[in-house]
Amino acid sequence: MFNTVFRDSPRRRHARGEWHGRHGERGFRHLRGGGRGRPFDQGDLRLVILKLIAEKPRHGYELIKEIEDRLAGSYSPSPGVIYPTLTLLEELGYARVTEGEGGKKLYSVTPEGTAALEADTATVEAIFARMAEIKAAHGGGPAPQIVRAMHNLRLALRLRLARGPLSEAQVEAIVAALDTAATTVERS
Repeated sequence: MFNTVFRDSPRRRHARGEWHGRHGERGFRHLRGGGRGRPFDQGDLRLVILKLIAEKPRHGYELIKEIEDRLAGSYSPSPGVIYPTLTLLEELGYARVTEGEGGKKLYSVTPEGTAALEADTATVEAIFARMAEIKAAHGGGPAPQIVRAMHNLRLALRLRLARGPLSEAQVEAIVAALDTAATTVERS
């Protein structure tokens, strides 16, 4: 009994790639060929971020959105993954930080970072080729920006409702905003 339960546990199914991602696809088997549920092998995200800041200096939020866009919305890295990776790249001397608009940190590649990318050119090209395949495979779905905006709206509503009761005026304002958005989307 114990072995059967353990063998078929959600963690084991997840490790075998027998789980469904947030958009219904089977894990990220199609991205890596492995099926461990992560879109990148260890170290791949570091190379992706380094390559993206080599293309142009970016803020952490821009990196999150760029990766999400390049994967057609099938994966969006969390700030809890992006910012520690940026810190690591900075500590390794591969990235430098400058202060951008509004005090946001702007990350750019250093000569050492460029050398590291050149040393791993084949790996970087393979990662970006897989990302392009995923984007092409998910091309028939909604634009990633729309998916992101829908999630932002859902989160904003959830957070506002969790803060406590709404007055009648607040309810009317939220309903009016949602109705206006729905009409705008319908007419587009």
